[in-house]
Amino acid sequence: MVASEQALVTGKQLDTLSINTIRTLAIDAVQQANSGHPGAPMGLAAVAYCLWQEFLRYDPEDPKWLNRDRFVLSNGHASMLLYALLHLAGVREVAKNGEVLKELAVPMEEIKRFRQLGSRTPGHPESHVTTGVETTTGPLGQGVGNSLGMAIASKWLAANFNRPGFEVFNFNVYAICSDGDLMEGIGGEAASLAGHLKLSNLCWIYDHNRVTLDGPADWSFSEDVATRFVGYDWNVTRVTDANDLEMLARAFETFQKTTDRPTLIIVDTHIGYGSPHKQDTSAAHGEPLGDEEVRLVKKFYGWPEDVKFLVPEGVREHFRDGIGRRGHDARAQWTTMFAEYSQKYPELADRLHRMQRRELPEGWNKNLPTFPADAKGVATRESSGKVLNVLAQNIPWLIGGSADLATSNKTTLKFEGAGDFQAGSYAGRNLHFGVREHVMGASVNGLTVSGIRAFGATFFNFSDYMRPSIRLAALMEAPSIFIFTHDSIGLGEDGPTHQPIEQLASLRAMPNLVVIRPGDANEVVEAWKIIAQLQHQPVALVLTRQNIPTFDRTKYNAASGTARGGYVLADAPGGKPDVILIGTGSEVSLCVDAYEKLKTEGIKARVVSLPSWEIFDDQDASYKESVLPSAVTARVSVEMAATFGWERYVGLKGRMIGMHRFGASAPLKDLLKFFGFTTEAVVAEARKAMAEN
Repeated sequence: MVASEQALVTGKQLDTLSINTIRTLAIDAVQQANSGHPGAPMGLAAVAYCLWQEFLRYDPEDPKWLNRDRFVLSNGHASMLLYALLHLAGVREVAKNGEVLKELAVPMEEIKRFRQLGSRTPGHPESHVTTGVETTTGPLGQGVGNSLGMAIASKWLAANFNRPGFEVFNFNVYAICSDGDLMEGIGGEAASLAGHLKLSNLCWIYDHNRVTLDGPADWSFSEDVATRFVGYDWNVTRVTDANDLEMLARAFETFQKTTDRPTLIIVDTHIGYGSPHKQDTSAAHGEPLGDEEVRLVKKFYGWPEDVKFLVPEGVREHFRDGIGRRGHDARAQWTTMFAEYSQKYPELADRLHRMQRRELPEGWNKNLPTFPADAKGVATRESSGKVLNVLAQNIPWLIGGSADLATSNKTTLKFEGAGDFQAGSYAGRNLHFGVREHVMGASVNGLTVSGIRAFGATFFNFSDYMRPSIRLAALMEAPSIFIFTHDSIGLGEDGPTHQPIEQLASLRAMPNLVVIRPGDANEVVEAWKIIAQLQHQPVALVLTRQNIPTFDRTKYNAASGTARGGYVLADAPGGKPDVILIGTGSEVSLCVDAYEKLKTEGIKARVVSLPSWEIFDDQDASYKESVLPSAVTARVSVEMAATFGWERYVGLKGRMIGMHRFGASAPLKDLLKFFGFTTEAVVAEARKAMAEN
């Protein structure tokens, strides 16, 4: 045997050794935790290995490199596949301040603590917990939805930042997905939009193992996925043996050569590969293999049967010489190029620096409008659109769109040069998601974790369609912006199918989400100031369809109080009220009207505008006491939504005016009278509150 042939054999042996290391680390971690999903990592190990070792442009020594390829594990239950890769590739930990540390993001002790309290290896990947995890995945379909946003981000960044001779951005996005990801409706939405936009930088790797949690996939899933994706205008290729590295490599090469559409690689895998009793069964999906089966599997792999968490000599070095060296060289070339780019285009380089750190440009709040007092007023969706257009001019990386409702949401960016993001024309600031609320939310998250400040808009009632994405944004501490208009029964004739009732209470219950429902046009301005400065929290901005008065701020207190979540808008003489009226959004004006009526009767009232419970609750005790003094127990809340949760502000003796059923289809004035949202009703409840306290 000649030396070159011996090296080739050794190389193939190292490939097999590395792949089986990934498999056995997953098996041992799941077994030790007595919880997890071993089957998918066993079946996908060779696929992921081939991608990372030969194709993924990623430097483990700088996991935040701007032009790195993104890898998304959409079937997040296979998390040990990703953790094993992060460990073996030697991905470094990144501190909260962005500093790359010498320690590993996933050291062996963290693999041994898989699914344990406080570990960096939770059951499903979490981006704010584990460096190297690009996005938080778990609910099936969300990861592929995020990957769509990341691919859009790559195209948008390239169109806006690349210059002749300086290809700053050209990263690809790879997502491994399962049968479940493609069964979920969001997967279809993502595939449809990706094909429409011709996102040639997007590659999905379909783990076609024919098994779901309950049993064989053909119990519920028999469609021709390849034909479906051809219909979406994707390039489709197939790998019939998940362990054939040459065939896998050809598939990835096909993706990289495709320039006019996204690519789906269907890989026929065996869940629980190597398990004599559980391969190709649902038993390998969601539970440990068991000690005896683990020994049999390791025997099949030619592995020491009783050794746990083994990384054989040469495996780490093999990864270092593969993805490590390729990634290092690619980043070094890019860094040299970017240094020259920074000198030639300092303003663009500064933008990228700020985007990466979630900082704002100088003058981000210049020229924001101030709205004059107006009894007729303006809908907060209208004032929001005006503020958004100014803010987007000040923040060049603020982009977004609507689920086919931009004209209703007032979210179209209309200033010169804003443009539309479309296939082959990727510089535009206006995204068109179509009637796809589910994937709009997930795409906004994908854009946000890529450094772009992104927003998505629809009617408030359809936030129900977006709830998983909103929740994941809150969980991963991503400052995604969700704009919701048509916020109450105030939309009138469209009726209860479109009138949100329980949505406010539902979103307020979500940890780490900021909900803002501004009470007039100037509160909208202040709300957008809050939103722009958020770095680790998503926001739901809730806006009216109907006109509401713009308050006379020479008569009432300044809208700047919005920054503290709640403030005294109108007060009793000497600041000593007998009753407090508390409202949000369009109902604040009802409180003001009732306040004026009570004043004529000699009753001392206070009006509190409370646009954001979350921000108000974060204020210090003395401020909250100054707004809602504990001595004043006569309180009335007014909000055209479910009253759930208002007890915390009105107390056990307070009164609540709200919705206790679904809405109705009728003109607004009839609905307000029917449901009791009138000045007279608020005055009456104020009197009752005073009488009972």
